[in-house]
Amino acid sequence: MVLKDFYKVLSEEKTGDSKHTITILVNKNHEVFNGHFPGNPIMPGVCMIQIIKELTESITKSSLMIQTLTNVKFMALINPETNPELRLELDITSTGDNLVKVKNTTYFNDTVALKLSNAYKKI
Repeated sequence: MVLKDFYKVLSEEKTGDSKHTITILVNKNHEVFNGHFPGNPIMPGVCMIQIIKELTESITKSSLMIQTLTNVKFMALINPETNPELRLELDITSTGDNLVKVKNTTYFNDTVALKLSNAYKKI
């Protein structure tokens, strides 16, 4: 975990051959929110991308490096004070050339917060 104590995994469920649903709890008191933004904390997009990478590494049991981000859409602001619990739906496929492709949709409650498609290279 790059940011110590930034989030914790509450549950993880394999929902299909390549599909996983993971629920996390974001630490609303983490120091990153002191600067992003004072009095109105918002989840930094780069932190969401890092969380997805770390969860994918855990599932694939591989060290990964981002190869490409082909589709990243931030659909709603994530305020950790009002919505600290996030549900990430990951569709993870491995290819023969040491690539791991991920399609992610992240929710708080029933609100879509993030859609992301990317590829990682196994290192």
